[in-house]
Amino acid sequence: MTIVYAIAVLGVLAIVFGLILAVAAKVFEVEVDPRLPEIQACLAGANCGGCGYPGCGGCAEAILAGKAPVTACAPAGPENAAKIAAIMGMEAPSGDKMVAHVLCNGGCNAKDNFEYRGVEDCLAATKVCGGDAKACRYGCFGFGSCVKACKFDAIHVIDGVAVVDKEKCTNCGACRAACPHHLIVEVPYKQKVFVNCSNKDKGPAVTKVCENSCIACGMCERTCKFDAIHVVNNVAVIDYSKCKNCTMCAKACPRNAIEPIPTPEEKEKFKAAQKAAAEKKAAAAKAAAEAAKAAEEAEAPKAE
Repeated sequence: MTIVYAIAVLGVLAIVFGLILAVAAKVFEVEVDPRLPEIQACLAGANCGGCGYPGCGGCAEAILAGKAPVTACAPAGPENAAKIAAIMGMEAPSGDKMVAHVLCNGGCNAKDNFEYRGVEDCLAATKVCGGDAKACRYGCFGFGSCVKACKFDAIHVIDGVAVVDKEKCTNCGACRAACPHHLIVEVPYKQKVFVNCSNKDKGPAVTKVCENSCIACGMCERTCKFDAIHVVNNVAVIDYSKCKNCTMCAKACPRNAIEPIPTPEEKEKFKAAQKAAAEKKAAAAKAAAEAAKAAEEAEAPKAE
């Protein structure tokens, strides 16, 4: 009989506690915006942190709260950004696809101050002997911190310098955050011409540390017909909104610091074309001067 009472008491307690929990759940229920799971379903799901929020869940909450744009998740791509915009009742964002690019082509062409044998990490290398393992204090260490940070296998170290595979790149920003020299920037996917140098020292100092460095000679600036490239702080910088990808600046560069690097044959053709244009311009100026002189002489009153 005691056992029956015990079971009955336990049953009653279970019912009471169940009712209490049900009431508490109802009273303290947190309403979830039905748009939240819809937005999260549109995100990449990589939890890469490139958006600056704690995982895709945090990114979705930030978008819903209006603290982050609908394009906050770069790996999700423009199609999913458009879906998120529709969920939020906004217009779909427009703009070019952006990818990462490393502004350095030193690598094996850059000189070493000493042989670094520490932890294979770029940030760690900056802590050893003032971060001067490479003679160029602006260049890529080549230890692959960006490679480790990328979750999409879109960046690799080739010949001592990091190179982005733009077909795989999602522009998540993880590699940019991992680079201690801030060499990785976002560029339009359609862009083909890049100044692959970030050294801001003056010409003579630059030539001593890297074979492929920009020496701020201004040849690219003088050659460009679209006002799309200028020397700023001793290094050439491209204005991507003006660049037409004509590659004339790359052919004019005497240091091969601008990608795509032209072949020797392309260089010779460019020099010949530039020389012919200069000669033609000089001939035209000479002819114009002679014509002006002749006109002046014809108009001058004849001596009596």
